[in-house]
Amino acid sequence: MKNPEAQQDVSVSQGIRMMFYVMKPSETSFQTLEEVPDYVRKATPFFISLMLLELVVSWIRKGKPSGGLDDALASLSAGIMSRLPRLFSRSIELTSYVYIWENYRLISLPWDSPWTWYLTFLGVDFGYYWFHRMAHEVNIMWAGHQTHHSSEGYNLSTALRQSVLQIYTSWIFYSPLALFIPPSVYAVHLQFNLLYQFWIHTEVIDNLGPLELILNTPSHHRVHHGRNRYCIDRNFAGTLIIWDRIFGTFEAENEKVVYGLTHPINTFEPFKVQFHHLVNIWTTFWATPGFFNKFSVIFKGPGWSPGKPRLGLIEEIPEVEGKEIPFSSSASQLLKIYVLVQFALMLAFYEETFADKAVLSQVTLLLRVCFIILTLTSIGFLLDQRRKAAVLETFRCLVFLMLCRSGHLKPCLSSSSFAFEIFFSICIAFWGVRSVKQLVSDPWR
Repeated sequence: MKNPEAQQDVSVSQGIRMMFYVMKPSETSFQTLEEVPDYVRKATPFFISLMLLELVVSWIRKGKPSGGLDDALASLSAGIMSRLPRLFSRSIELTSYVYIWENYRLISLPWDSPWTWYLTFLGVDFGYYWFHRMAHEVNIMWAGHQTHHSSEGYNLSTALRQSVLQIYTSWIFYSPLALFIPPSVYAVHLQFNLLYQFWIHTEVIDNLGPLELILNTPSHHRVHHGRNRYCIDRNFAGTLIIWDRIFGTFEAENEKVVYGLTHPINTFEPFKVQFHHLVNIWTTFWATPGFFNKFSVIFKGPGWSPGKPRLGLIEEIPEVEGKEIPFSSSASQLLKIYVLVQFALMLAFYEETFADKAVLSQVTLLLRVCFIILTLTSIGFLLDQRRKAAVLETFRCLVFLMLCRSGHLKPCLSSSSFAFEIFFSICIAFWGVRSVKQLVSDPWR
């Protein structure tokens, strides 16, 4: 059995093709789960390259970027948070699958058969359709999935706005495959199904002609992300749009799509982006009388309340005019540049942590994860212009220096350690002065 860290590299050709689900069975079939590459992590340079390409194309065609920096950072922050648990353990989507396979499988299809590969492609996509549909129709599942819909922009960074909670329900819909599909084959398609959905989050691609009949495309998925009434609970497909056509949830793009939640959250703070709807469910649960009504608050649709249909009333969805202005940060351009630099530094530590997780101690991993979460939270506070943002950023910079000096965090280049210490010392001084001024001017807020 191969070491999990000794997985094969992904070539540039394979990297491009895996983003569009056009890999061959012969190059993506593995006997054991440990041999399966972490395609999602290996896709990072392709995510960045395609986002830059989208930025250039959008600038050429429209004379402006495809979205705001603040919204993009919020999306990337959500994606990073969703991946952090995998530093400590295998995803529940895999652990639950392996358990069912080892204890309850009915037959074992050959792992190296193209027929098994294509059957798994269909099975995973079918499972995703039903998971995705239920994530919109069951309130407690929507509490996780709403994170992905909270962006009021629509570009490739939106695809990375992933939920921390979603995987704790999605595994249920794939588990029947474990009765006959080997885990290694399933693990490949679980990743490819996710990667395919990256490129469809864009406005720079219009209509793809005959492909629109079979595949989930940018046009179809724009409808899914819309908060227009005609877009609500439509186009749940992952890769194949045929499931929506079969089960009556398909809707073609016609009028201008306005993106985001029906009730925008107006924040870039990562914990609110991830968990605000759980708070809403908790409040509604206790305010709703009757046991069965409380049960319905959790398991019926997000728009349900006593006396209404299971999914609520479409007439109660706020009308859109197409002139809505997305929420944006009031931070200065200089502050946004500072935030971008800090995010880039954190991203480098994030990538290094995943690359070295096999040799890092559990204490170091935990401290790095805490620092990453602290950085994302501070960035959200700065973009939201929260009163305590300066205090939090001062504390974060102090934590960075402490972790560096204790050896739990190291700059990518050891020769740059002194420069990092100088830079973060200046940051501490700057934000410390800002914090003192705020506390002096209004100590009770």
